Amino acid sequence: MRVARVEEFGGPEVLWVAEEPRPEPGENEVLIELHSAGVNRADVLTRSGRYHAAGQPPIVPGFEGSGVVREVGASVTGVSVGERVIAFGGRPGFYAEYVAVPEVHVVAMPDGLDDDSAAVPPVALLTAFYCLRRLARVEPGETVLVWAAASGVGDVAVQLAKAAGAQVIATVGSDEKVAWALENGADHGINHSSENVVDRVLELSGEAGVEVVLDTVGGARFGESLKVAGHGGRVVSLANVALEGSEIDTRDFYPKNVTIYGFQITNLMQRLGYDPREDLLELANLVVDGGLKVHVDRTFPLSEAAEAHRYLEERRNRGKIVLRPTEGG
Repeated sequence: MRVARVEEFGGPEVLWVAEEPRPEPGENEVLIELHSAGVNRADVLTRSGRYHAAGQPPIVPGFEGSGVVREVGASVTGVSVGERVIAFGGRPGFYAEYVAVPEVHVVAMPDGLDDDSAAVPPVALLTAFYCLRRLARVEPGETVLVWAAASGVGDVAVQLAKAAGAQVIATVGSDEKVAWALENGADHGINHSSENVVDRVLELSGEAGVEVVLDTVGGARFGESLKVAGHGGRVVSLANVALEGSEIDTRDFYPKNVTIYGFQITNLMQRLGYDPREDLLELANLVVDGGLKVHVDRTFPLSEAAEAHRYLEERRNRGKIVLRPTEGG
C-alpha cells in the first residue's frame, strides 16, 4: 500500500510517498481502507521532530480518518466488514491507504455524513468540545475568547461557544480571516497580527476580562490569555504552536482566582483513561443534524501530503485540511 512517510525530520520536502506492507489486523483490531484523513498541527510538528511523542523516522503521520472496514480481528464483535467508520490512533498512521485500528478506537459513521467531514472529529471537533464543555463548562451569557479562530479547532470552538449561548471574541491573523470568523458566528474579531489583543479584549469587555479563554497558540500568547481572563475565569491551554517558552506573571491570574486547564488528547486517553467514542458520536450527529458545520478548506491526494503541510504552515486554511489516501495521484 502507499503511505506518505517522514524519512528524516525536516521541512515538508521530507514527506515522501512510499510503499509499505498493508498491516494485518490484530485480534482486537480492524483494518480500514481510508478514504479521508485529517491533517493537523501535530502532524507538522511530528514531521519536523518537534512533537513530544513523535518517535524516530521513518514515521507515517496522521491520527484520524474515515473509511470502510475491510477486515476484523478474531475477537472483534462490535464492528463489521463493509461498515463506514470514523477512526483514530491506528498504525502505521493515517497518511496511508490502509490502517489497523483497535476496535475501541472506531465509531460507526452516521448516515448522511460524508467521508471528508467524518475524518476530522477525533482531533479538531473533539478538542474544542472537550475543552469548552468538559473543562471550561461554558455557560449562557459568558464571553469566550478563541485564539486562532480560523484553525480547525478554533473554527469549531466558535460554533460550540455560540451554541452554548456565549458571546465570542475571535482572534485571527488577517483582516480576511476576521471577516470569515464573523461569518462563522463570532461576535467580535481581532486581527492579532496588527492589533493589541489584550487592549482590544479589555475594551470589548469593559475592562472586566472574559470568563473563558481557549488558548490554541501558546508561547507568548499564553501570558496574554492570563491577562484578559476575568475574575473567576477559566483558561484552557491546548497547544504551543509558537514552540517557545511562556513568560507569565502570577499576579495576572492568582488575584483573579483564575483556573488554568491543560489539555492534550493523546495523554488524556492513554494515561487518564478517557474514552471519546460517546462524545465523537454526539459530534458526528451534530454535524449530520446541522448543529455544527465542518469547514473543509481544501483536500489533497496522498501524493501531495507535503503540499498540504505547506498550506497549513503558511496559515492559508480556514477550517480543516484533509488528505484522500485512496484518491488517484
